Amino acid sequence: MKVIFLQDVKGQGKKGDVKEMSEGYVRNFLLPKGLVKPASEGNIKTLEVQNAAEQKRKDKEREDAKALAAKLEAATVIVKTKAGEGGRLFGSITSKQIAESLEKMGYRVDKRKIELDEPIRALGVTHVPVKLHPEVKAKLNVQTVEE
Repeated sequence: MKVIFLQDVKGQGKKGDVKEMSEGYVRNFLLPKGLVKPASEGNIKTLEVQNAAEQKRKDKEREDAKALAAKLEAATVIVKTKAGEGGRLFGSITSKQIAESLEKMGYRVDKRKIELDEPIRALGVTHVPVKLHPEVKAKLNVQTVEE
């Protein structure tokens, strides 16, 4: 019996898969639990429409991320902090502070997307990678200046 998976079923299939399954397993287990629906012509067309809409949404997210990446690479984030002699900072600049500075500039970026290997501890310009989308990365210029 051909079915369309509505949810992931371990060892059987993932959401959206169309598979041939044994009729007893489908009727006695999968259908009563609402894990699958029969693969009729109408259900397959609905699945195709849903997949197309999902793909369109993913493409729009990627394009938005690319546009934001271009804006971020052109911008320089200025973070003011206290510093001692030789340009050493009292404390350090973290991804949270960079995200807050970006928000003040009008860019909404989650602090977890800022890939700062270790906190910034010196004055000057640092290039920080930002992962905006699984396929889109941007280099952000962070300038640390003394208050």
